[in-house]
Amino acid sequence: MTTMTEASVREFKMPDVGEGLTEAEILKWYVQPGDTVTDGQVVCEVETAKAAVELPIPYDGVVRELRFPEGTTVDVGTSIIAVDVSGGAAPAETPAEAAPEAPAAEEKPAARTPVLVGYGVSTSATKRRPRKGAEIPAQETVQVAVAAVQAELNGHAAAPAVVEQRPLAKPPVRKLAKDLGVDLATVTPSGPDGVITREDVHAAAAPAPAPTAAQVQVTAPLAAPATYDTSRETRIPVKGVRKATAAAMVGSAFTAPHVTEFVTVDVTRTMKLVEELKQDKDMAGLRVNPLLLIAKALLVAIKRNPDVNASWDEAAQEIVLKHYVNLGIAAATPRGLIVPNIKDAHAKTLPQLAQSLGELVATAREGKTFPGAMQGGTVTITNVGVFGIDTGTPILNPGESAILAVGAIKLQPWVHKGKVKPRQVTTLALSFDHRLVDGELGSKVLADVAAVLEQPKRLITWG
Repeated sequence: MTTMTEASVREFKMPDVGEGLTEAEILKWYVQPGDTVTDGQVVCEVETAKAAVELPIPYDGVVRELRFPEGTTVDVGTSIIAVDVSGGAAPAETPAEAAPEAPAAEEKPAARTPVLVGYGVSTSATKRRPRKGAEIPAQETVQVAVAAVQAELNGHAAAPAVVEQRPLAKPPVRKLAKDLGVDLATVTPSGPDGVITREDVHAAAAPAPAPTAAQVQVTAPLAAPATYDTSRETRIPVKGVRKATAAAMVGSAFTAPHVTEFVTVDVTRTMKLVEELKQDKDMAGLRVNPLLLIAKALLVAIKRNPDVNASWDEAAQEIVLKHYVNLGIAAATPRGLIVPNIKDAHAKTLPQLAQSLGELVATAREGKTFPGAMQGGTVTITNVGVFGIDTGTPILNPGESAILAVGAIKLQPWVHKGKVKPRQVTTLALSFDHRLVDGELGSKVLADVAAVLEQPKRLITWG
């Protein structure tokens, strides 16, 4: 009978699948305890603040335990699955009795094992820092003894020595405490081994309610937990993509001073060009729609007004001019709004832009957009017209200088060549960061987009 030891168990930790992510939600497990897995096999799907991602296991073995159920949000670096790599079959139950501890003299450092990039650090023989209440190191013991002797010579009783310990908390929790102005030394930890959690920091940051006169005189009974009518209300936890979107929009709205300008455009000629391009052999198999020509018009306007393609570096107090355009396209998905971008869109021909746009939209709708596709955007287009909306005042994506909202294209009465005729008309709205883009520059960009859509032949002369 094969006996499985702790040394044969590998802990697969939640990796950082994006840039600087701190947590992810386990959406679905593809394996169960007892299943055999191989190196590179996808074991679960997780949702980060940016997208849903499938995670492959980095070694062969038998699944011993799933550490968390589906729907749980787990910090990056936390073990999510244990795999026995000894080659033996996983037991049905974990023995309740702990194995006897080996003498300290016989302990040996665990062998380092290779780890895939992005999957945490390898196991080593490093020791944890002393916990609260642990022995005082020898050097500190000497310092305490010296202080006691000096106090006795001065005729004072020696005060008990207090060795300050650095509060235990993960880097994201330390950053949260710093942002909220909470001193971790004053926080009561609730995590294992005295580790301070996010909830502890939030609890410490919450202002204590002022006691009422009745509470001062008598002890008030415990308040009943908040309830709501489940037959008339539904509560949805804010997490994943929607949580990240909310945080980004609040941060952008209250950081960058927004200005929005509007223009109503006759796009009749653009709509005719769309129909002509659908029959063009160079566009065969590609999706041709008004959004494609609007994207091209915006790229032409940026080429003519390059200063609009920039970002604001608050730390360095510098304006960063971008000599490339990563064009973001806002996409509504079942998990919320995401904004993947077309890398180096400025360098693409119209057929290449159509292909990239089609792939971006299809991937987003399937929920398979990779986090890297949503990083590094410079300007964005949001097409609210598909919902029948005339236009809106879009909020900038963090780090970007401008966003163009496209309204619904409708047949309306329009003065054309001195006569009122039915024409295809839409309204465009350009929001921009007024620290980077003044009214003149913003107006020029919007006017250029409108001019190209009114006379699409300008794509040849300006582009």
